[in-house]
Order: sequence, then C-alpha cells, then structure tokens
Amino acid sequence: MLTLTFLVKTLIDLYVMVLLLRIWMQWSRSDFYNPLSQFVVKITQPIVRPLRRILPALGPIDSASLLLAFLLTTLKYPLLMLIQVGAFAISPVNLLVGLLALLKSAGYLVLWVVIIRALMSWVSQGRSPVDYLLFQLTEPFMAPIRRIIPAMGGIDFSAMAVILILYLLNYLGMDLFPEFWFLL
Repeated sequence: MLTLTFLVKTLIDLYVMVLLLRIWMQWSRSDFYNPLSQFVVKITQPIVRPLRRILPALGPIDSASLLLAFLLTTLKYPLLMLIQVGAFAISPVNLLVGLLALLKSAGYLVLWVVIIRALMSWVSQGRSPVDYLLFQLTEPFMAPIRRIIPAMGGIDFSAMAVILILYLLNYLGMDLFPEFWFLL
C-alpha cells in the first residue's frame, strides 16, 4: 500500500505543480513559444481546454487551471485515505486541506524554480531559452529583494532571500495548521 500511496501522491503533486506553472507563466506573461512552455501547455491542454469553455480566465489568472489544481489537491487526501484505510469520506475539512495543499504546492514550485534558476546561472549564463523563461518567472519575486539587498562582490543574494522567505512561510504553515500541514 505504501508504494501505491507514494505513486498516487507523487502523480497528483506533479500534475498540480505543472498546472500551477501554467498559471504562473500566464500571470508573468512568459514566452509561450519556449520549449518548456510548450511542454507545460501540451501536457495540461487536454484537461484544461474543456474547462475553459465553462470558466473564463479572470484577468491574468487561468481560472480553469486553478480550479483543476484545487480539485486535485482536495481529492488527494480522501483518495490517499481510501488507499490506506479503505474508506472514502468527503467533508468540508477537505476543502481547507485542499486549499492548504495548493498553497504548499505553489510554495514548493516557487522554491524549485528559484533553485533551478540559481543553479543554471552558474552553468548557462543566460544563453538557454529555459534560462530566459526562469528569469521571467522569478524576476517578480527577486527584483524587489535585489533593491533591498544589492549584489555584493558580484554575488546575487536575492535567490537565497526568496528561499529563506519561503522556508519561513512553510514553518508558519506548520505552526498555524500542525495537524494538516504534514499530511500535505
């Protein structure tokens, strides 16, 4: 059962992150002709396209992708309970758990994109199309911090500051919702 639990949790979490990445790319007006952007669109389009006919976008936010990500995170906990215990129960608490799981997934997505951008800055030095996409995604978070903490000795500490803020928010989530945060 642990293997099936791991597989279901991982697949749902990865697809939710891809949906959140799609929302984030639209919000930041990233280049959709980038190969990574095309991959994200192609993997989410079969499910998002029918929902878009029902739910229009809310400004720069893709409401169909957001609703799908919320539904997946809301159904993840009861589905895992079905696998582990054999009981499927839907309650209003699942909506809170789904919202918290969505927020936690968004935080992890930002964390990983910032880490990948920092690592790629050492390797590609801005010549890769993926590097440009990562710049478009992370710059709205890193530019305000860069105004407060300038580069010292040619080293940019804004990525480290964003990561520390994300860790702080993760610990805040653990303090506010200790019974749910570890289940997510």
